[in-house]
Amino acid sequence: MQWQQLTSTEQIDQIKEESKGQPVVIFKHSTTCSISATAKSRLERQWDDVGLGSIKPYYLDLLNYRPVSNEIAQSFDVRHESPQLLLIKDGQCHYHGSHLGINLQEVKKLAS
Repeated sequence: MQWQQLTSTEQIDQIKEESKGQPVVIFKHSTTCSISATAKSRLERQWDDVGLGSIKPYYLDLLNYRPVSNEIAQSFDVRHESPQLLLIKDGQCHYHGSHLGINLQEVKKLAS
């Protein structure tokens, strides 16, 4: 799993365009939260086993880039949570899960 850093609001429009050719996920992570660290670790461990290699993963450190997190919530019409995983496909959010309820099997199904 190769995280792509998400650090600017301008990248959100790029991600929308990119998702028209390849599904993308955005993982919003709080670097000071143990639940967020656990969710991130689970994602990284399960990613290849679930077969998500065709999905490009973006990582957002929301403590350092809170305006980006706010723009994601507004742009994709989802409530801000942390940790949170969003599946972006065809420019829209098709899945969002948070905390330990993030379900990679569901992401895989919806990304197809």
